Amino acid sequence: MATFEDFDLPKSLQKAIDELGFTTPTPIQQRAMPVILSGRDVMGIAQTGTGKTFAYLLPVLKQWKFAKTDTPRVVIIVPTRELVVQVAEETEKLTQYMSVRVLGIYGGVNINTQKNKVYEGVDILVGTPGRIMDLALDGVVRFDALQKLIIDEFDEILNLGFRFQVTSILSMMKQKRQNILFSATMTDEIDEMLNDFFDFPEEVSLAPSGTPLEKIRQQAYHVPNFLTKLNLLKVLLQNEELQRVLVFVNNKRTADLVIESLEEEYEAQFGVIHSNKSQNYRLKTMAAFQEGELRGIVTTDVMARGLDISGITHVINIEFPDVPEQYIHRIGRTGRADAEGTAISMISPKEEEQQIETELLMEKELELLPLPENVKIEEKLLDFEKTKQKVKQLLKKPKQEGGEAFHDKKDKNKKVNLGGPGKRTPRKTAPRNRAVEAKRAAKKKKGK
Repeated sequence: MATFEDFDLPKSLQKAIDELGFTTPTPIQQRAMPVILSGRDVMGIAQTGTGKTFAYLLPVLKQWKFAKTDTPRVVIIVPTRELVVQVAEETEKLTQYMSVRVLGIYGGVNINTQKNKVYEGVDILVGTPGRIMDLALDGVVRFDALQKLIIDEFDEILNLGFRFQVTSILSMMKQKRQNILFSATMTDEIDEMLNDFFDFPEEVSLAPSGTPLEKIRQQAYHVPNFLTKLNLLKVLLQNEELQRVLVFVNNKRTADLVIESLEEEYEAQFGVIHSNKSQNYRLKTMAAFQEGELRGIVTTDVMARGLDISGITHVINIEFPDVPEQYIHRIGRTGRADAEGTAISMISPKEEEQQIETELLMEKELELLPLPENVKIEEKLLDFEKTKQKVKQLLKKPKQEGGEAFHDKKDKNKKVNLGGPGKRTPRKTAPRNRAVEAKRAAKKKKGK
């Protein structure tokens, strides 16, 4: 079995790893090490929870040499403020016996304070795309001494709409640098960015997009409406095995509904995190959960990527995600570091199509369970459920074919992501639709 000592790391770096209690590198860490050390551009594809942060930090720090400069030699771009904090902390732990200055920057805090810290000198800069761009445009962050650019959770950065900020940052950097990119999925938009800005990156792939994590038991309930889902959640939480729980919903409004409902029976046991909460509140809630002061957190997909909260026993999807890949990211918060975990999804009739799409992507069916007898079935639909129904009816109107631009876009949308540059081929969408219909029909027949 491979160990970190096989990497032949500097003594200062090996000492930090030993004190952190790590002995065995993960597969992505083993595969990424020689490729990153070669100096080539790298495109790493790996699921959440596989050790991607150390996969790029270890080879970068192995090659570290003192240089007399106060401008960043390594820039790490991540999608969220919470991930900035986490990556900066992990970097500081690894470099505690090295002469390396680490700084994390993000929006939502006083920019002048961050400017002063940059002026004091920084070797490794970790930041969100928006704040790095702002400070670079102001001439505060300079890329004169830049040697390596790392972009983590690349697909999520693009999903959040930061393409302009990333391309602006890239245009300000010198050409001679190593680019190291990590992503959980491979999309056409990432392909375009690679073609435009990077030099024939070598792919380091751990698993195709959508591969389920084998140590996670995936269960599901078919539930008629949201109020019944809340009743089911309260019943499930009566089981003491649900010790450390992440509860996912699709937006902040439903997150607030869930936390209000939980407070009735599980007062002060759960926190809530979404974009309307302040940065300090979110960090304090995460810290309280990590320390065991909270049993669980209700959150939106802001928590589904990258954040390293250990020991999560259960992930509960009160609302099924709209995008199949997002399901993978959510459930990947449990079953980490060789531990086992359980993912429970509550699926309304309108969400059954997303369930089938996800099962097709994973090539694995969820384990469907009967509703417990003590769950009260509600009749009432909430306003947002009624609204969804109306919107769905509107979407059934016949589509009108457009002109040349319409057909160009339609043809582009026929591309299907199969997990890596060598595996993507254009395909009509009809076979997937037929598969969904066939699977739905088989499920109905099976239920009769």
